[in-house]
Amino acid sequence: MPPRARPMAADERRAELTDVTLGLLRVHGRAVTTRQIAEAAGVAEGTIFRVFASKEELVDAALARAFEPGDLVARIEGIDRDQPLSARLLDLVGVLQQRFRATFDLMLKVELVGPPRHVHDSEEAEEWRARLTLLLTDLVGEDGDQLAVPVDHFLHVLRLLTFAGSHPKVTEGRLLTPEQIVETVLLGLGRRD
Repeated sequence: MPPRARPMAADERRAELTDVTLGLLRVHGRAVTTRQIAEAAGVAEGTIFRVFASKEELVDAALARAFEPGDLVARIEGIDRDQPLSARLLDLVGVLQQRFRATFDLMLKVELVGPPRHVHDSEEAEEWRARLTLLLTDLVGEDGDQLAVPVDHFLHVLRLLTFAGSHPKVTEGRLLTPEQIVETVLLGLGRRD
């Protein structure tokens, strides 16, 4: 007999199933079954369809969750501002690379060519980009005077190189290290006295 699901509100059940499904998508890709999801969540398979209309709706919710900021803000805020700029940037690139690599791995596993539309084309996405810009500008802080370009341009280039240097297809399997990224950007965009 299938396990009896612990009673919980529909929103809570949706969140739990979404998290479980996201973990399974990272392993099985779109081939994951509702039976695997139910077993991993400790519920009967029918419980899934009490809160999701279909497996596709559940998978879509899990993929949307993968693109949420999650703990990224806290990790960036946790970077020690007393370190030299290069050390802060190394920490930042390490955080961003972990995020990018996990996202790229998932996208390859589920054969997703690009992120879901809402990730770039929504008011929420605009708000997130603005918040991230403020976080990163704060991370540079008063050391912006060490740069030969405006801080926003420097950060744009840093993020682009981190993104491209973290993608296994773009780099042809030769991923860039945080040190390579930071040295390249600081050398290219740092002030020359």
